[in-house]
Amino acid sequence: MATTPDCKTWQEGSRFELPRGMSVSTTPPVTLPDGGAEFTFVYIVPRGERARFLSRDYNVTAPKGPVLHKAELVTLYQRTTNSRPEIVDSIPKVPDMFVASAAGEETLWRVRVRVKDKLPERFDVVAPAFEIALKEYPMRTFTYRYFPERKAFGLCT
Repeated sequence: MATTPDCKTWQEGSRFELPRGMSVSTTPPVTLPDGGAEFTFVYIVPRGERARFLSRDYNVTAPKGPVLHKAELVTLYQRTTNSRPEIVDSIPKVPDMFVASAAGEETLWRVRVRVKDKLPERFDVVAPAFEIALKEYPMRTFTYRYFPERKAFGLCT
């Protein structure tokens, strides 16, 4: 996601298009008092589609480097665009796959993960890759940095 070495520009959100009308998007994380953060990823899966996770790890890495932290799942909910969310707040891991509901044109999956440990000034978050229609698709790397003027972590380009 970073287009410059210093990654100085704040970005309000980022959307990554996947095949078959699927997508994943994110917004700036919630910065925690001890230097960690909570990240929210929203997946859209159209009716009749499904995506299988190739892993269940949301990894925080050094820019193009090793894994620094594995984020823990906080909440997961799913709903169609024409229904109320079904909140699941105590599940041990991300599910094996997302399957679209037949009740709506699209099913929205909202995944919130947390890193409690102090994060570095700049880092990447890599969401799990998908298998869609028997083909593997890597996931976009989302780049973050600390913006002192906002006293918060944010997406950067």
